[in-house]
Amino acid sequence: MRKVVVTEFLSLDGVMEDPSWTFQFGSREQEQFKFDELKASDALLLGRVTYEGFAAAWPHMLEQTGEFGVMMNDYPKYVVSTTLKKLEWKNSHLLGGNLVEEIYKLKQQPGRDILVAGSAKLAQSLLEHGLVNEYRLLVFPIVLGSGKKLFANETDTKLKLVESKTFSSGVIALVYSS
Repeated sequence: MRKVVVTEFLSLDGVMEDPSWTFQFGSREQEQFKFDELKASDALLLGRVTYEGFAAAWPHMLEQTGEFGVMMNDYPKYVVSTTLKKLEWKNSHLLGGNLVEEIYKLKQQPGRDILVAGSAKLAQSLLEHGLVNEYRLLVFPIVLGSGKKLFANETDTKLKLVESKTFSSGVIALVYSS
């Protein structure tokens, strides 16, 4: 069965909103981590807000992002939204109906990991319904004070640390299974 993997950029205080603050901490190690993560996947699961941002950016970034950009554009994108009616980005599919049933069906299909990036509300819903198999969190050495948080509504969620890496930029990669 395929895994649903939530991957997020987080500040030390847990903020995941508008990751433009992450650019100052870029490193080759981090780029390799994200590349390996994407290569281990073959589908994206996105909420509406993240989908709209990605759909506006990724089709125009092929030259500067190479193979990473090709994968982002070519992979099937499954979008959870009650307001979108039409999806323009290549290979995008709107998920309707019962979220739990739709994700269960995706997990049953043959393939590699299903990657959830950004998409705060979706990630929280997946957690609430026990649909997340793994979290890959890049924790950045910055405190933002306010903004959307990944674990905003959860209490007493226990995770198992599977892997940790510290990059030269001070960013820490934490991989947890649920």
